[in-house]
Amino acid sequence: MKDTLEFTERQLDRIIEMAWEDRTPFEAIEFQFKIPEKDVIRLMRSNLKESSFKRWRKRVNSGVSQKHLKKRNPEINRFKCSRQRAISGNKISKR
Repeated sequence: MKDTLEFTERQLDRIIEMAWEDRTPFEAIEFQFKIPEKDVIRLMRSNLKESSFKRWRKRVNSGVSQKHLKKRNPEINRFKCSRQRAISGNKISKR
């Protein structure tokens, strides 16, 4: 796993934010930050309170989450909402 010290605070915040979003698959996080699902889980475990981590894992493993591309509706063919601003060059868009 990439050490969390290798990420800026802003990058770490963005990874956690993407992991919390139900519609953002782990593959999108790996594409943008080069960290696989198992490392995202480790990162979440080390940066969240225990209760928050358990709640997140429960949601990710439930049928509600779309975190895995294989479980997604095949009509969803993008990493982001169609109304979201484009992110170019792995840079975080302005909010």
